[in-house]
Parts: sequence; C-alpha cells; structure tokens
Amino acid sequence: MNHLIDIKEIQKVYNLGHEAVYALKHIDLNINKGEYVALMGPSGSGKSTLMNILGCLDSFTKGKYILNGTDVSKMSENELAEVRNKEIGFVFQTFNLLPRMTALENVALPLVYAGFSKKDRLQRAEEVLVQVGLGDRMKHKPNELSGGQRQRVAIARGLVNNPSILLADEPTGNLDTKTSIEIMMLFREIHSRGNTIILVTHEEDIALNAKRIVRLRDGLTESDMINERFGQIRHELASPE
Repeated sequence: MNHLIDIKEIQKVYNLGHEAVYALKHIDLNINKGEYVALMGPSGSGKSTLMNILGCLDSFTKGKYILNGTDVSKMSENELAEVRNKEIGFVFQTFNLLPRMTALENVALPLVYAGFSKKDRLQRAEEVLVQVGLGDRMKHKPNELSGGQRQRVAIARGLVNNPSILLADEPTGNLDTKTSIEIMMLFREIHSRGNTIILVTHEEDIALNAKRIVRLRDGLTESDMINERFGQIRHELASPE
C-alpha cells in the first residue's frame, strides 16, 4: 500500500558538547490519505521534533521519510521549500499572520510563491475564507479579529494551496474553551471533505477529536491506536450542552 507518509527508524540526535541528546530515538509511522491523526505527548516527548520533520522544517539524523512517494532525505533545500509550499499546509498556535495585511491578503500569500496570478490568488483566498466561515471578515486586519477568527484565517491560509496534509501545531493553545471547540469542529468539517490532518497537541481532550492517536514518550512511540470515541466526540461537539 502506498502511504501518504511513510517514516522508518527515524532518529534525531543533537550533539551538545560531548553529549548526544536523542530527541527521537526510533520512530516508525505510516499515515494514509484522508486520515485524521493526533500526535500526542508531554513536553520533551519528541512530538514537536517529529512535527518539524514531517513538515520538512527540520532534517533527521537517521532513517527514511517518504512523503507522497518521494524520498525527503534526497531533496535539495529548494525542493524542500517547494514541498512545504505545495504539499503541506501549516497552522500554528500563534497564528503567524502578517499584521499589516488583511485576512484576504494573508490567506493569498502562499499562492504568491506558487506563481498564481493576483486574480487567481484572491479568488482562491476568498473561497477558503468562506469555507472557514469568514466570508464577511476578508478585509479585516488581524488586530480587528478575535483569537478564534485569527485562527480561522490561519487555517484558511493552510488550506489555500490544496495541500496533501494540513499540519496543525497546538492550534487551540491560545484560545478559550468555547473558541477551541469551534476550531475543533472546523477541523472536523475539513477532514470530512477528504483532507489529511495531523494534529500536534499535549491536551487529551484536543487529541480525542482525531480518529487516530499516536502517543510519544521519550522519543519513542508509546502507542498508536484508533480513537474509539471519535464518533461520540463528534456528536458532543455538534451538540454542546
């Protein structure tokens, strides 16, 4: 079977003086197209390091990473940049929006690097902003939006290139409980449209929104299980008390 993501025996070692620190000791992981996976673990478990490797933001010391049929370790810096732009949509805890740009301009930005015309960029950016429920906030700048609205803009920006994977790093970390539930409902909708989502979190209740939960501890995979509560959580999100 051809997996969207196939990593084997991945290690990440940092050399600090004479000491070797293993951020990842031995990770095997396969993710198929259309899956919704949570990478979970406490601080220091290796989940952020793994996320950076999956997102082609960081290299690995040993092992193999095949992304959509391509061996990542053999790519040049330019090829990796192209993969990040075309294959992977990123959503960060801190939103990472440019303050002087409108929501529409922020969302359209990745398409500049992809070589789209201005007309096509703005048209596609409008489409995804409507998808995330911000059709009436396109001309607003980040400081004119709530935290939840800013995260929706960030999600729209992550989706604008029709990426193979949406990679979300602690996407509710800066949001209150009510807004967090709304954002997780939005991820459910995005997943239901066929998108592959990898969610990185240290929070159990956020991880339970995913259909599969991979738990990391001390640079190793502690468990990799289907979330039996997936359907139940979806119902709870749709019908909050």
